Amino acid sequence: MSVIAKKLDQVLDRTQKLVDLSKALQEHNDLLNLENESLKVALETSENKRKDLEEKLRVLKIAKSLEGTSEKTFDIKQKINEFVREIDKCIVLLNK
Repeated sequence: MSVIAKKLDQVLDRTQKLVDLSKALQEHNDLLNLENESLKVALETSENKRKDLEEKLRVLKIAKSLEGTSEKTFDIKQKINEFVREIDKCIVLLNK
């Protein structure tokens, strides 16, 4: 084999190795992208759950604050109605 043929074979071998490496890296990149999307969904789910729990905690705190008061039933109903209206507004904003 001539020197030029050997060099050409080396170039072809190296080119094939680079193509194989490129394919492997692309597959790895695709896997990382899938994992990234999965983690984004998990984060969004966790954030929504956290917000729900914070809202429940806020409602519980309000309920506890109403427990110890000696206000009339009418005043308590008014406060509850205000809270319900506020919750409804929040739900409308969340649905947008």
